Amino acid sequence: MSMGHCSCCAHTHECATEKYEDKRKTIFHEYWKVGLSFILLIAGIVMNALDVAFFLKEYVALAWYVIAYLPVGIPVMKEAWESMKERDYFSEFTLMIVATIGAFYIGEYPEGVAVMLFYTVGELFQEKAVDKAKRNIGALLDVRPEKALVLRDHELIVESPKNVKVGEIIEVKAGGRVPLDGTMESEVAAFNTAALTGESVPRNIRKGEEVLAGMIVTDKVIRIKVTRPFDKSALARILELVQNASERKAPAELFIRKFARVYTPIVIGMAVLIVLLPFVYSLFGTHFVFTFNDWLYRALVFLVISCPCALVVSIPLGYFGGIGAASRLGILFKGGNYLDAITKINTVVFDKTGTLTKGTFEVQECKPVSGIAKEELIRLIASVERNSTHPIAKAIVEYAKQQNVELVSTSDTREFAGFGLEATVDGNTVLVGNSRLLSKFNIAYPAELLKITDTVVVCAIGTNYAGYLLLADTLKDDAKTAIDNLKALNVENIQILSGDKQSIVTNFAEKLGISKAYGDLLPEGKVRHLEELRQDEANQIAFVGDGMNDAPVLALSHIGIAMGGLGSDAAIETADVVIQTDQPSKVAEAIKVGKLTHRIIWQNITLAFGVKLLVLILGAGGIATLWEAVFADVGVALLAIINAVRILKMIK
Repeated sequence: MSMGHCSCCAHTHECATEKYEDKRKTIFHEYWKVGLSFILLIAGIVMNALDVAFFLKEYVALAWYVIAYLPVGIPVMKEAWESMKERDYFSEFTLMIVATIGAFYIGEYPEGVAVMLFYTVGELFQEKAVDKAKRNIGALLDVRPEKALVLRDHELIVESPKNVKVGEIIEVKAGGRVPLDGTMESEVAAFNTAALTGESVPRNIRKGEEVLAGMIVTDKVIRIKVTRPFDKSALARILELVQNASERKAPAELFIRKFARVYTPIVIGMAVLIVLLPFVYSLFGTHFVFTFNDWLYRALVFLVISCPCALVVSIPLGYFGGIGAASRLGILFKGGNYLDAITKINTVVFDKTGTLTKGTFEVQECKPVSGIAKEELIRLIASVERNSTHPIAKAIVEYAKQQNVELVSTSDTREFAGFGLEATVDGNTVLVGNSRLLSKFNIAYPAELLKITDTVVVCAIGTNYAGYLLLADTLKDDAKTAIDNLKALNVENIQILSGDKQSIVTNFAEKLGISKAYGDLLPEGKVRHLEELRQDEANQIAFVGDGMNDAPVLALSHIGIAMGGLGSDAAIETADVVIQTDQPSKVAEAIKVGKLTHRIIWQNITLAFGVKLLVLILGAGGIATLWEAVFADVGVALLAIINAVRILKMIK
């Protein structure tokens, strides 16, 4: 059975030869028209300079240059015709055709060919640059294997991941990359999640837990039950987000697009006036001699130089370069508009758990009331928490396993958002959550609980307090760096919002050097806080979160930033920027990328307008020739493209 694109995988040399030949074919296909035109143009100029006899004959030079013109001129004519069918009569293609046919009319054949030739070369360069930017992004992100081992009829079959259905079992060998999202069927295995999270430390995933496409199993052969088709995996969704990013235009892009539509007819009108006004003047001023070809030449120079190629190309390419460079850092912008918006951010609000902290809680202490065994308290709390996806719940269940505590079945489980859970265990109502949950049900508990700064999970059986588990979370390695880097970018208003107790939140805030930290907040409390911040229009707010309950706040902020490595689907969908590596320090890097992109785009705009204005004035005054016009137009476009591509080099 064939794999990938080539069935000769056993014959590497043959494959390589085939690829090389394909590459040669595509290069030839892309460049033969430009090459032919260039050779004919140079040959024509040389024959003219040497006064070759046959070339001086009537119409020979014209026929020669027409043949040189057609390979590069016909594709542009087709483009112009397609634009006209769409009622876009004044495109850059129209400008080029008018300018080159005009050059032939006044006998400037080499210049007519050169205008079209260099324009085509400029177009090829831009296509290549955009294509390269797209491929870079795709290659960076798409780490899914091209084949999967599927268990069908008790047999393992090699299949394309696209053809694997939900519910089927796939096998991944040690060192292999997971092709599809699913749940773990094997007991436990270590995974390298670097492709998704940037985290270098292997992560243990147990039976029933989620495994994502792109992870690498490091230690053994495992089996996974597929839960999402190939095109719906977490990785596919992220890929789609980035590849669609070009559709969300930044204000500068939208302006240039509108500008080109208005600008081109104005330029054509002005070119007509350059010919018409001297003619009208010559009718009244007898001393002024009007030479049609001279003024037509000036008008053509004006047309060529005023072609907005440099702007139309370099600005979208600048944004694409910014999106590509950011994705290389593990920062996914969902559109060029967010690259612009992030430069204005002056207020950053962080969620705490899973965003600034690792969210990997560990049970430090078990404190039951007298009459209840430690084992019993762990069993009750872990049994109630076992179906929850919250990091605290997972840590408790993991702790129960380590202590060899057997869990019991529960029923009638109810969640109270921001408080905890209620469930029935062995006929008794059991409450598990924070102290506010007990207060809600009017259950008395020791006052000492309120003095504890670490995370406490309390338990009540019926109406009686039963004890608590003490858990501690730790700051992410780069949390302090994240805050310091934001302050270095003059983002002074940094806040923490959390559902955790105020004392815990204050403790973490002090370690990070943050003065504004708000705890004891339910999801609606976070929303209210954001709404208050938004009332002051000077505040441009970025909210950074990872959980499902952060989705409303992410939507409400000017820029929503989600920890996307292993963050919730809701948060990733709602956010404008996704940090794949789950590192809070990437927030400052995202702002830097935005500012750098913004700077390069405005450099391109200034460069294009500056050079064009200069040559326009020289052209209208009869000083600049078509050659200068061509080199100014194509040269500026190429410089702008090189400057835009530079973003990828500058950001590493």
